[in-house]
Amino acid sequence: MTELSALFHGFSVILTPMNLLLMFVGITLGVLIGVLPGLGGANGVAILLPLTFSMSPTSAIIMLSCIYWGALFGGAITSVLFNIPGEPWSVATTFDGYPMAQKGQAGQALTAAFTSSFIGAFVAVVMITFLAPMVAKFALKFGPPEFFAVYLLTFCSFVGMGKGSPFKILGSMAIGFALAAVGMDTVTGQLRLTFGLEELMRGFDFLIAVIGLFGIGEILLSMEEGLAFSGKSAKISPKVVFETWKQLPQYWMTSIRSSLVGIWMGITPGGATPASFMSYGLAKKMSKDGAKFGTGQLEGVVAPETAAHAAGTSALLPMLALGIPGSPTAAVLLGGLLIWGLQPGPLLFVEQKDFVWGLIASMYLGNLAGLIVVLTTVPLFASILRIPFSIIAPVIIVICAIGAFTVHNAMFDIWLMLGFGIMGYVFKKLDYPLAPLVLALVLGDKAEDAFRQSMLLSQGEMSIMVANPLVGSITGLALLLLFWPLIARLIAKVRPPKPTGFAAEQPVD
Repeated sequence: MTELSALFHGFSVILTPMNLLLMFVGITLGVLIGVLPGLGGANGVAILLPLTFSMSPTSAIIMLSCIYWGALFGGAITSVLFNIPGEPWSVATTFDGYPMAQKGQAGQALTAAFTSSFIGAFVAVVMITFLAPMVAKFALKFGPPEFFAVYLLTFCSFVGMGKGSPFKILGSMAIGFALAAVGMDTVTGQLRLTFGLEELMRGFDFLIAVIGLFGIGEILLSMEEGLAFSGKSAKISPKVVFETWKQLPQYWMTSIRSSLVGIWMGITPGGATPASFMSYGLAKKMSKDGAKFGTGQLEGVVAPETAAHAAGTSALLPMLALGIPGSPTAAVLLGGLLIWGLQPGPLLFVEQKDFVWGLIASMYLGNLAGLIVVLTTVPLFASILRIPFSIIAPVIIVICAIGAFTVHNAMFDIWLMLGFGIMGYVFKKLDYPLAPLVLALVLGDKAEDAFRQSMLLSQGEMSIMVANPLVGSITGLALLLLFWPLIARLIAKVRPPKPTGFAAEQPVD
């Protein structure tokens, strides 16, 4: 009941005309960002973050989080109508969404996608409402060793649970750690890796790095591929919406399973993209129509969209309660909190109750507002893709440059943004993940501080990392996740192969 009373207080905080206006502005901008290939949730939030510096933290986070929800919704529009995933997590939606559009069922596919997205997000927000305060109270017992163990767990889970090559993930993360070390050492006050450049004394600002890596990098890649838009038109009538809603209850098991997959992948740093693919694969395996997936099945749209929104929303739980982001966009929002003078973590629930519960309340209203906006404006946003990409790309680059310049009002930051953009382009060409780099850049200095404080407390003894059951269990779990790819290979080698062929079919007497 304490959580419910706090939640109602959160609604009283955000239910002001200005906050409601910012909510709808954020949703609309987010859908636009999701529709345009080359932009993404993380980059859209990063570009528009400087615009919120004059707002109160509560109003700013409401607008930025609604941009995130809108981007999650918007990615489905291009996936269904144009077979172009506006966001990485929308790739799985194209498998059945675009075939449905080709069969003249674009309205049903989009209605199912938007409704499933809302359901996935709603389940995740309910989970955050009741779990976040408990996690925060538990985390109040943490000291420097425990915090370092949690950071270690986050980094190791990226390596062990990531879908790509562990060596590429480690390489990307190592570069992020190196970039995080540039500037002034917070423990000794000495300058590190500045090479005599005064501009590097403050280090690499995560916001400039994110704008370059995600925005400029994607635009360069899209320009190289000569991206052109062509697709189906769509109108969503009330009749289509209600007819589709009548069909959706038969997929209730898929929705529950996809929500759970998404929540798990959001809390652990798996993210919305692997959650959508995993959920699609499970639905295909468990559905009675699994063999028809890929030909235009409504269930093939429901599964990935539910999981993606559940993952994108639940990624904010570790960010709020522990100060550890569960996705690149959550990492950008974490940086925004630090800029506004707020320290994410367990004390945030004690010191900034209005902010925390206002944010959680905005998740409920923001997703409802997002559902209303996308159901009523699909033709408008789809028509944007008829603008030539040669016009859209320069506009995005200019927006990125303005966003980078406003961080410190320095031309040097624009050059840094372009440098990070080239790095992002190279990473994508070589198939190196960007999320571990961003995570290490945001959390690298905090992990270093926690480790050095732990070493000062123990006078250099590493045994402090297993000094009590709490820190020992977290460290042990981190090491297990780090070496999980090797453990999985060993298990596969030791386990006897399943009998196949004629011998397996012989009856036993």
